[in-house]
Amino acid sequence: MSGVNEEPGRARGWAAGILRWLSLRLRLMLVFGLVALAAAVSASAIAYWLNRDAVLTRTQDAALDEFRKALKDDTDPLPARPTCPELQDAADRMADNTQKYEVLLVTRTREKGSCPAASAPDLFTMKAVPGVLRRAVDERRAAEGSRSAPYHLYWQRITLDGTPYLVGGAKVNGGGPTGYMLKSLDTERQDLNSLAWSLGIATALALVGSALLAQAAAATVLRPVQRLGEAANRLGEGHLDTRLQVSGSDELANLSHTFNRAAERLQKRVAELSAREASSRRFVADMSHELRTPLTAITAVSEVLEEEADSLDPMIAPAVQLVVSETRRLNDLVENLMEVTRFDAGTARLVLDDVDVADQVTACIDARAWLDAVELDAARGIVARLDPRRLDVILANLIGNALKHGGSPVRVSVIPEGPEDGDLLIKVRDHGPGIPEDVLPHVFDRFYKASASRPRSEGSGLGLSIAMENAHIHGGDISAANSPEGGAVFTLRLPMDASRLASIEKRKGEEPTAEEPTAEERTGDEGRTNEGGAS
Repeated sequence: MSGVNEEPGRARGWAAGILRWLSLRLRLMLVFGLVALAAAVSASAIAYWLNRDAVLTRTQDAALDEFRKALKDDTDPLPARPTCPELQDAADRMADNTQKYEVLLVTRTREKGSCPAASAPDLFTMKAVPGVLRRAVDERRAAEGSRSAPYHLYWQRITLDGTPYLVGGAKVNGGGPTGYMLKSLDTERQDLNSLAWSLGIATALALVGSALLAQAAAATVLRPVQRLGEAANRLGEGHLDTRLQVSGSDELANLSHTFNRAAERLQKRVAELSAREASSRRFVADMSHELRTPLTAITAVSEVLEEEADSLDPMIAPAVQLVVSETRRLNDLVENLMEVTRFDAGTARLVLDDVDVADQVTACIDARAWLDAVELDAARGIVARLDPRRLDVILANLIGNALKHGGSPVRVSVIPEGPEDGDLLIKVRDHGPGIPEDVLPHVFDRFYKASASRPRSEGSGLGLSIAMENAHIHGGDISAANSPEGGAVFTLRLPMDASRLASIEKRKGEEPTAEEPTAEERTGDEGRTNEGGAS
């Protein structure tokens, strides 16, 4: 039983699978075609059977009625026991009829024998009469109601040598002969075949018409849907002023109205958010610029105080040291905020130069006095065309983050993946406890810190995000993972030549603004560590 029930399920699944691969237009045409085919075949079949029944009934009724009348009229003059010539003469007279049927008469003759008289002895003999029909004709029936005659007329359709015939028979009441008639139905068959061909052609034309109608209906339905899809794609690409032309008042028109209302609300919302974001960027940029002047003065004073720390009162020295460290931290935060603002505003630009990667890493480590804590695995002579300042910022953040939150020694490995047009890999690995799995997806988020219990630390929470932005502007990326041997591994991937990306940015026609750091600012940044606190 389970096998029987599984077959329809497989068929439905197979059909559903096919429909999923068809487009909506083909589905509509297929459904229209199936419905039209079913309707046309049903109508043609009904019309054929009705016409067939009507044609055959009319033909057999006319032939049987004439045969009944001729059997009575032509056999009544015969004696009770006619001779064979008399019986043959009666059969020939009956065969001369408008319905063109042949006649066979059978009765007892004077010679007390049987003498079948046929109008066409080569075609119509007793062998052509079915036994069931002979027995029905010869059977005497009791009178019932209005049927007082003991014998009745019976008929049957047969096929002889591939030709359909109507065979009818009756015994003359009162002891007369038994007569049979044989009428060819070949003309009716030809007429019915012509009708079948006509209905088949009509079905084919209906199927073609349904396909054209399905195409028109599909175009009517799918054209607005296609326009809606194109509008949604434009909206997704950022063209928030996209709107649909609405005509009519059907469901598709309502859908277009809904799309237009949603697009309008989205445009207003995006405009509001863009205005707020621009305002926030301006605020951060202005605040950072405004803070630089007092910070410069405070930094100068703090450096003087730091130089005089040995001569200060021991009770005051810790406070002076705190002011110096916090001033430096605030200065780093302001610089980081200005850098982030440049990235958000899209004004950050690459200043490319040919860089020996090993020398660059060594210079970064040496400038921050990390030589004793960092192991370098880099071959000399690996030259890449990059922005040296931004590469230094990336390395300083990654190595500083590993030293602060990981564990010594920190190992930096430089791996060229194809010097011609491949990528450059720089891996920074520490020997600390690693990064918790729930923290890994957020290590490059701005202001994110792994420990919520230490919201205030030496890092600003911007270092790793700035490193990521600097990698992106080169056309590269940074990934973070945990090493199977322990510790965290940050992998920097950069192109060996960032000239193509720089030329694309140049073709955009965006001029650098006053927020881009000057040469003096770039030189001053090289001695600073933009550390993050994510690892």
